[in-house]
Amino acid sequence: MSETAKSSIEAFAREGIDYKKSDEVLLLDRKQWSYVQRRYELTPRERQIAELVCRGLRNGNIAGRLQIQPGTVKTHIRNIYRKVHVKSKISMLLRFVTDARALSPQYEGSHSI
Repeated sequence: MSETAKSSIEAFAREGIDYKKSDEVLLLDRKQWSYVQRRYELTPRERQIAELVCRGLRNGNIAGRLQIQPGTVKTHIRNIYRKVHVKSKISMLLRFVTDARALSPQYEGSHSI
């Protein structure tokens, strides 16, 4: 195994992501995230955090990656929930995927959760 592959696996392990499933983690593309950001009036930082949440990262991992405090991540997530009208991470993810599918009908058959 190459050094690059080893370091990627180690990075995924530190962040709590199963590297074997890393390709499955990308649920929305850049255009779809832009749509979600506009629709819910998310700030750039809220969008960034929402993307990481939807990739399966935990608050502490997000804080480490963005070099902010875990409490700050929690505050951003609370603000996202308020804007999106949800009460959990899974509800947020499902709302975003549903919205993305409405935006792009060809998306429906190309990805699975």
